[in-house]
Amino acid sequence: MFDLVNRKKRVVQVILGLAVLPFMFWGVESYRNDGSEGYVAVVEGEEISRREYEQALRDHHERVRAMLGANFDSAMLDNFEVKNSVLERLIQQRLLYQEAVKNGFVVLDSQLIKTIQDVQAFQKNNKFSKQQYEKLLLNQELTPAIFELRVRNELLLQQLLDGYSENAITPRSTTERVQYLSEVRREISQSKIAPDQFLSQAIPEEADIAAYYEQHKIDFDLPERAKVEYLVLSLDKVAKNEFVSDEAINTYFSEHQSEFGQSEERKASHILISVSTDASEEEKRIARDKVERILEQVKQDPDQFAEIAKEHSDDPGSAMRGGDLGFFGHGVMVKSFEDKIFSMQLDEISDIVETDFGLHIIKLTAIKEERHPDLEEVREQIENTLKVEMVKSVFGEIVEDFSNVVYEQGESLHAAAEKFELIIEKSDWITRDSKEPAILANENLLSAIFSDDVISNNRNTEAIEVNPDTFVSARIIEYKPATSQSLAVVKDEIVEKLKKEMAVSMAVAEGQERLARLQAGEVLDDVAWDDAQLISYMQPQGLDHEALRAIFRAEVDELPAYVGAVKPEGGFNLIRISKVVEPGSDETTTPENFAKQLQQMITQEEISSYLAAIRQRYDVKIKQNNF
Repeated sequence: MFDLVNRKKRVVQVILGLAVLPFMFWGVESYRNDGSEGYVAVVEGEEISRREYEQALRDHHERVRAMLGANFDSAMLDNFEVKNSVLERLIQQRLLYQEAVKNGFVVLDSQLIKTIQDVQAFQKNNKFSKQQYEKLLLNQELTPAIFELRVRNELLLQQLLDGYSENAITPRSTTERVQYLSEVRREISQSKIAPDQFLSQAIPEEADIAAYYEQHKIDFDLPERAKVEYLVLSLDKVAKNEFVSDEAINTYFSEHQSEFGQSEERKASHILISVSTDASEEEKRIARDKVERILEQVKQDPDQFAEIAKEHSDDPGSAMRGGDLGFFGHGVMVKSFEDKIFSMQLDEISDIVETDFGLHIIKLTAIKEERHPDLEEVREQIENTLKVEMVKSVFGEIVEDFSNVVYEQGESLHAAAEKFELIIEKSDWITRDSKEPAILANENLLSAIFSDDVISNNRNTEAIEVNPDTFVSARIIEYKPATSQSLAVVKDEIVEKLKKEMAVSMAVAEGQERLARLQAGEVLDDVAWDDAQLISYMQPQGLDHEALRAIFRAEVDELPAYVGAVKPEGGFNLIRISKVVEPGSDETTTPENFAKQLQQMITQEEISSYLAAIRQRYDVKIKQNNF
């Protein structure tokens, strides 16, 4: 993403929750004092606690919420991929920290002090203010000791990674070639040969059907499955039964006003034309001429701002989103950029704004006004918070009691349901690998449900923690063992699979035959070409990588030229190249700026390879059921 805060300040602002870094989730000793809370992973003997992981997950949700604004949907983050990526970042962080310590990196106190004192947010009248420093930390619920530990750890990692970011060297000839390939465009038309048109011709032989069944017999086995009834005991469910007085709600509201207010935030998009502060006057003139032309284009057609940003912006992170920088408040962006945005009207487009990173054209796209809700708006939220606090201290005892009841009265869940005021829920058929319902999709719980004791003796499972502060006990009400299905039962399914495979092969063969004829100079009147479009490596217009490779490896001395590629989803893509559009001087990024971008990409790849290598050297264990 576009980096609008300078390198050292960014480390500190990240930890304050004002910006984003790939390695930002630092645990503190207070997270590790309670050994009973559990852990999600162990990296070379050092635990990553569940509490630290949950905080990292909440931080991730808040960043995405701030970036997407009204388009945010929490459901899209509630999946294994997101949760696993957050855990992987924590693991990478631990690995890098251990590597830094192992290799003798240290952060001097003087370096730590200077980094913190240089942050504008901690200054008054351009001087570090201890009062301002402590006030901001208090607002973030951080103590100076914890904050300084986090900054020290971030600086330690930065020293380790600087070796990659500052020493990636790309030969000039390579840079020039890569830049040319990224900017040159070719005009193409496509003719897609889809497998569907061959389905009616695809008729599998009986011998092929039988052979497929024998080779894939295990794929048609029905796994063992069961219908279960279950109880869910959670901190939230227990808390719902508590009573909170109006007096307690009023007191909490008056003592926690800062929790409910929202400072003004603004959402903006920008187009960046990169030019460094130490660039030559000629480079600065070229950059300004380019941005002035783009500004004129934007003013003539403001609705095309996003498309123009995608085409021209040198900020690779935001350009692909039409220049969108998401929502942010005061203190995040560099001063000249921020001052301009917070002085603009909604949908206004700025003149040229200059920062250390280059020249910007800004569009203000949304405003979240400063807001202070009244008590009635947050009453329910406060009530729920207080209920949870009331129950939290005794919840461990409630869980132990629940566990004893479902075990001691293991022939039924009714006693536990009655005692703890819970509703017995029932599932449809589930297997050992079921993902639905989500509350049962826990490895330990499914193993318990399909254990010999529960199946044979028709007993309750033990109470198993499936999510933080959420416990489930289940029992089987209907069970079917694994069974094999005969060829007669699955024949229609096999026929459909074979027809699709045959149709794909026919489409590819047809495409290759037509391509050979086109390349031989034949004119094929029965080929229907789509409308022509300009494509490049940077703007592939939906083409997959293999199609792009074929297009840009084709000889274009004589046009039209023809290439083809097998489509990832099946079928064949005939491609006619009718024109080559060389990069124009006003469209070309300066070699220096492109070299920097290429260096960043190479650095990211090297860091990824480095992380993969050290992951192999260290002992990493993940406790899947705890996250």
